[in-house]
Amino acid sequence: MTLPAFLDLEGYGHLLLIGAWMTVAVGFAAMMVALALGILGALAKLSPRRWLNRPAAAYTVIIRGIPQLVLMLLIYYGGTTLLQELLAWSGNEARVDINAFAAGTLVLGFVYGAYATEIFRGAFLAVPNGQIEAGLAFGMSRSRVFIRIRLPQAWRFALPGLANLWLSLLKDTSITSVIGLTDLARQASLIMPPTHKPFTTFFAAALLYLLMTAVSDLGRVWLVRRAARGVKAMA
Repeated sequence: MTLPAFLDLEGYGHLLLIGAWMTVAVGFAAMMVALALGILGALAKLSPRRWLNRPAAAYTVIIRGIPQLVLMLLIYYGGTTLLQELLAWSGNEARVDINAFAAGTLVLGFVYGAYATEIFRGAFLAVPNGQIEAGLAFGMSRSRVFIRIRLPQAWRFALPGLANLWLSLLKDTSITSVIGLTDLARQASLIMPPTHKPFTTFFAAALLYLLMTAVSDLGRVWLVRRAARGVKAMA
């Protein structure tokens, strides 16, 4: 694949494309974790049971109050040390290495799951109770009402907020470079010394980030329109 001159970077430009692919991969995986935690966290916060809503409330407050970089370093380096000490205590001298991709995915997913929890909580509250009661009166079980009525409607309400969350997450994947993951930011920092072109290298990386967010925004518009089709038909 032939790259434009300003992206070739003396033959190192293809590494930026590999890094961009890694950025999208870790961002997508982390978003899946965040969505799952967001739905579960929102349901827990809305639950009348204290043993569910209190831990969920603590999760959103604590996680949103700790910098992502600190959590990343804590899980990757601190987690490795902790596991090593636990193994040594049990008499096992095996070396433990936490995978950078897994650590980055879990930390970002865990952090953004706290924000997704608040988005889904508001979305669930926006679903009219009358529709839920109608489903129950029709003979549906609560699980079926949730799957067929509550979750699809909440998804439509949550979609704009989740789209903004994805854009923030995609850019914040750059902090995974501190644990050695070869994402776009990491590749740019590795390319800079041999090329001696810091401005060109990071400018090219910035353009790739801009391209990814622009494509994501087009996807957001398509998803919002698709989710609103039934509402427009009923209007």
